[in-house]
Amino acid sequence: MNPSGAAAQGPGARSHPLMTIGEVLGHLRADFPDTTISKLRFLEAEGLVEPQRTASGYRKYSWDDVDRLRFVLTAQRDQYLPLKVIREQLETRDAGPRQRPALVAVGSPAEAAPDSRVARADLVERTGVGEPMLAELEKLGLVSSRPPGWYDADAVIIVEAVAGLCRHGLELRHLRAFRAAADREVGLFAQLLAPVVRQKDPAARARAAETARELTALSQRLHAALVRAGLDDALGR
Repeated sequence: MNPSGAAAQGPGARSHPLMTIGEVLGHLRADFPDTTISKLRFLEAEGLVEPQRTASGYRKYSWDDVDRLRFVLTAQRDQYLPLKVIREQLETRDAGPRQRPALVAVGSPAEAAPDSRVARADLVERTGVGEPMLAELEKLGLVSSRPPGWYDADAVIIVEAVAGLCRHGLELRHLRAFRAAADREVGLFAQLLAPVVRQKDPAARARAAETARELTALSQRLHAALVRAGLDDALGR
């Protein structure tokens, strides 16, 4: 994948020394704060990136490797693409002209907010819900803050979706069914992931996280298709 040598092309410079896995992690952490060294090793084991190795066996990454990792992590974070689909897109890029392939979503495009942490006041302002509704959503268990009082991107998505459903006439009491269905799904998936999660190997935990992402994407596709099919029947289409 990468030519051997002591330097690789880098942004803003003609060449740049090859990087250690720790240096690569430093470059990626700003945009992907949940990335770990175990995650990078897992992606290598899956054949998505192939860093060079020194005579002592240490990994050395080029800027092209970093670009591939950014592509993979973006596809996972923003569009929940499974590794199989990401691998196919990278193979298409490698086989053709040097251009970045478009990310093709599996299911709906990602709606995640760009900020990983949102203050309560910002959440209210961004979503347009009032404090009473937010408090009720917390009471129903649909959304919760993380210490010390921040809300993550999923909380933003949940509140925005609830606000939209309520504009169409749904009442907050109707949302208990959504919570119950999600809890059943979490319980089922947790059972599937349990054998891997119990392993102490960091690579196993990375595999569990990847499997969880793929299960989430497949569940979203299944749910959307079932709802569309049911509404088609209800509308006589």
